[in-house]
Amino acid sequence: MLALMGVFCLVYGALFIIRGAWPIGIFFGADFTLLYGAFWLNYRSGRVREEVTVSRTDVSIRKFSPSGRMVEHRFNPFWTRFLVRRHSEIGVVSMHVRDRSHHTDVGSFLNPEDRESFAKAFKRALATVTQRI
Repeated sequence: MLALMGVFCLVYGALFIIRGAWPIGIFFGADFTLLYGAFWLNYRSGRVREEVTVSRTDVSIRKFSPSGRMVEHRFNPFWTRFLVRRHSEIGVVSMHVRDRSHHTDVGSFLNPEDRESFAKAFKRALATVTQRI
């Protein structure tokens, strides 16, 4: 798609420059540059992810930025509280994990359906881990 658009902009930009309408050729180059930048930003933002691990001794949330930088938050599962904010029309708006000393948001980049399924699964996992034997 991007290569096809690049060829299109190059051919028609060159055609307009040859015919003497050089400003139009420059605008074709600017269009392609903006399109390339939009694709680059989209692919880069697609690398954002979170890894959530729940065990009897630890709740770990690892957040990876588009640049690959990782920040890890650790919680004691017995002190951990999972807070979900909902809107009547949209569903889950935000999710936060907190304990006595710190908190973090989780799943902020997910779409509403995925937020709902994550909230159910995480709540169930946290309840299972903290059940008394």
